[in-house]
Amino acid sequence: MYDVRFPGLRRRGFLAATTGAAALALVGCGGGTDDKTAGASGTPKRGGRLRAAFAGGGASETLDPHLANLFADVARAKALFDKLADYGADLGAQPRLAEKWESNKALDRWQVTLRQATFHDGKPVTAKDVLYSYRRIADPKQAFRAKASLEPIDLDASRATGERSIEFVLKRPTAEFPNILAAFGAYIVPENATEFDAEPIGSGPFRFVSFAPGRSAVFRRYDDHWDGAPLLDEIEFVVANEESARVNALLGGQVEYAHELNPTTARAHEGKGQIEIVRLRNSAMQAFCMKTDRAPFDDKRVREAFFLIADRQELVDGALSGAGEVGNDLFGKGYEYYAADLPQREQDLDKARALLKQAGAEKLKVTLDTSAVAAGFTEAAGIFRDQATKAGVTIDVKMGSKDSYWSDILDNGTLSCYRSGAMPIEAHISQRLLTDSTTNATKWRHKDFDALYEQAQSTRDKTERAAVYERMQRRLYTEGGFLIWGFADWIIGTARTVKGVETKAPANTLDWARFDKVWLA
Repeated sequence: MYDVRFPGLRRRGFLAATTGAAALALVGCGGGTDDKTAGASGTPKRGGRLRAAFAGGGASETLDPHLANLFADVARAKALFDKLADYGADLGAQPRLAEKWESNKALDRWQVTLRQATFHDGKPVTAKDVLYSYRRIADPKQAFRAKASLEPIDLDASRATGERSIEFVLKRPTAEFPNILAAFGAYIVPENATEFDAEPIGSGPFRFVSFAPGRSAVFRRYDDHWDGAPLLDEIEFVVANEESARVNALLGGQVEYAHELNPTTARAHEGKGQIEIVRLRNSAMQAFCMKTDRAPFDDKRVREAFFLIADRQELVDGALSGAGEVGNDLFGKGYEYYAADLPQREQDLDKARALLKQAGAEKLKVTLDTSAVAAGFTEAAGIFRDQATKAGVTIDVKMGSKDSYWSDILDNGTLSCYRSGAMPIEAHISQRLLTDSTTNATKWRHKDFDALYEQAQSTRDKTERAAVYERMQRRLYTEGGFLIWGFADWIIGTARTVKGVETKAPANTLDWARFDKVWLA
């Protein structure tokens, strides 16, 4: 591994070496050369190095794909590694390393056939690699994000039935098993692989060249990738934690792709001809996260009062500069199974005050954790603080470290700013809302809710399954811990020479940050 230097970036102060972090988010499919792509006119061209600026996680960054958490982690992981499936723009599971899958009538055994694919060292991707990867993720000693999603699989009973075929035995019937294969972080690594930062071997479209945690990573085109060689020669991921740093680097020609721009920046440059602005609509859930296992939010009347304090349109207009739409305290607006029939919640300060009085919390004081880790967080915190004052609630806004914000708020505090990228509603529930979910930020732990999730998984009829998901969402709407006030556009900036960037893929789907289908004109 060699150390990559960025003298121009450092000299002009655009990039930070070890500070800042970005939220996770979660994955879809498709090529990048049709008429849906930004700047799709012209013939795709081979060659060149594209430099992409992301907010990073400092010196603790890793290329271990099972630890991918930040957007930068996921972008690097999907370049180096593959999953059996991934989420399309519609959040449905699309085959990747898995060529096909089929279940028995009981939905408790699924046969998966792998396509012919190779790792970067030329060795074939086999059933043993898949089983090793899943067992590594499921290791009870580890805190890998995909663990909760893989829980329905009985990995002791599952087996290879051929070099490229696996029989997955499930603990219970699971109708949406393909979603498990597409789960956030469920990447396939070579059997017995344990070290990923020095010389990682994957089966993705790019292979490793170098990695400097908190600074950069360089990957080179893998010519034998099963989905075809990338058009780019190389992709370079550059860490630029401040949004202004990413914008300045893009405007100065030091990078060609800047991830996660804020709406004000987009408005300033959209249509001006210097750079291209790509908006991925309805991409990122925006929320306040209430810890339901501790005061004051262990009282559902207090949680309901906070639902009613929020003026959602004011939050969208102020924190997102209008680049989004209001939420209704449920994840996945517009996705399959979303409970769209529930009435849109509106601000009702009188009812909020009455609920707080019933709960003995008339002069409630609470700390709201926020950070400049994500666009709109500090603005949302200030707006909500002012809204709460009208209901007699005093909110103390506490600024957290961009480096450690996401790990800090997972277990600590009582109220925090939160966001998420796209994933199926089923995956949101499994990763965040079950008793044993690894990223259960609201500490929502209810065995009867867990049982409903298992019932939904096991229900073959789609209409009946939707009815179970609606019951679950009605409960979350009434007494859950996520105050979901909006859904933001995801904004990306590119140089005018960058072609093939998908415009229809929400953040965290396969075609988001899909650099194997991008080219430089």
